[in-house]
Amino acid sequence: MAGSTWAQAWPSRPIRLVVPFPAGGLIDRMARLIGPRLATSLGQPVVVDNKPGVGGHLGAADVARAAPDGYTLLMASPPLTIGPAIYKSLPYQPAQLEPVALLGRVQNVLLVNAKSPVRSVAQLTERARAQPGQLNYGSNGNGTSLHLCMELYKSLTGTQITHVPYRGAAGAMTALLAGEIDVMFDNLPAAVPHIKAGTIRALAVTARERSGTLPDVPTMVEAGVPGFDVTAWFGVAAPAKLPAAVAERLREALAALVTAPDVAAAMQAQGAEPHLLQQEALRQFWAEDAARWAKVASAANIVLDGN
Repeated sequence: MAGSTWAQAWPSRPIRLVVPFPAGGLIDRMARLIGPRLATSLGQPVVVDNKPGVGGHLGAADVARAAPDGYTLLMASPPLTIGPAIYKSLPYQPAQLEPVALLGRVQNVLLVNAKSPVRSVAQLTERARAQPGQLNYGSNGNGTSLHLCMELYKSLTGTQITHVPYRGAAGAMTALLAGEIDVMFDNLPAAVPHIKAGTIRALAVTARERSGTLPDVPTMVEAGVPGFDVTAWFGVAAPAKLPAAVAERLREALAALVTAPDVAAAMQAQGAEPHLLQQEALRQFWAEDAARWAKVASAANIVLDGN
């Protein structure tokens, strides 16, 4: 009875949805897509709060320290499963957060400036091998999936490319457009407008199958990098020990939202694919993703200071 009463009373005030990256990147865009619809469903405002830093972990720490009452939520993404494998220490303990729902998946894409002489992954590999350490790549921060994607590419191709971390993917993209960096991986939804505008060139996508959004762009495997299979994801997490009744109501609202035709269409228009996982299936996915990135980090010998 107490749990039912709590669920009926929740929410009675605005909910804060923390995005651990700056405005403009994939996670921010997905938060601003679902936020207003979640607010309509729950009857209270959902305020998107950008808290970037430490590869997405400052925002995660903010949520981990919050009261487990359903009023502070995290827009979750791969840093949550990557971080424990690569950081000496994090500003929170992974057990302080619990997954609520996975909402979608998205391919990453390998990019160069449209003015670059590099027109294929093979050419990039050849150039990087000929100039070890002289090329540089951008990412949305240390320990993110975009960082690990390039480290995976480097380990599989035996190349040396210098990492230039930014506070978000939008900053790295600005640098690529300005010619300040040579190459980067980005989430497909954020990159598509620039690709279609002809300002950047897509060399390959990162999953096993080609993207329906960019059907003419090969996969990394097709482009000559065997074993390369990576997808990003996004969803919602909360402070651990969220009351079961509140968690269930939140899961129901998110499930209805992500399966709504208009939301699915909006995600697909940006290159993302709705993919709903909850409860045990989500916990299994979370554990498998952590194990995969741990292997990548170990192979690339990545150890970072999270302070």
